[in-house]
Amino acid sequence: MRAAVTLVAATMLAGCATAPAPSNPQDAFFAALSARCGQAFAGRIETNQAADADMQGKAMVMHIRSCTPDRIEIPFHIDGLAEGGGWDRSRTWIITRTATGLRLKHDHRHADGSKDAVTMYGGDTANAGSATRQEFPVDAESVAMFRATGRSVSVTNVWAVETTGTGFAYELRREDRHFRVGFDYARPVAPPPAPWGW
Repeated sequence: MRAAVTLVAATMLAGCATAPAPSNPQDAFFAALSARCGQAFAGRIETNQAADADMQGKAMVMHIRSCTPDRIEIPFHIDGLAEGGGWDRSRTWIITRTATGLRLKHDHRHADGSKDAVTMYGGDTANAGSATRQEFPVDAESVAMFRATGRSVSVTNVWAVETTGTGFAYELRREDRHFRVGFDYARPVAPPPAPWGW
């Protein structure tokens, strides 16, 4: 009888054990972001280039607002950039699963909710990346959009998203260009209003 009770208890404890981490780096990355769904965090710009002078010193918030098994939406809010000096809520990073990896797209809206002329640009992962960092080289659709709108400088863009035990980062790189913002998981904030158009 005692052996049977011990076996049942061991079986129950085994059922409560933490599920093993995904072996695929992209699955692990996606799971790590999804685990923080609904949470928002304060951050700041971490680079110092002239092109981003208007963002220096501004309060920033990222919000892992919506998650499904195949899609994560992360609005990026910047204080003081909207007309009149209020919060700019025009940007949402969208990470989705594809048949071959992950995709990052940038949804840009105006304050009235209408889509910006340059929106839904981004790219797909070219390799497995790591559980903490994924890179997204610009895709052909975005290259065509950039050229059509006079932004040929952006046709070699590579974006990256990171999530570690301590924080989240978004990054853009190309020749002579580096933009990076970081958010501290130790600095949670109240979720902001919905981004424009959402």
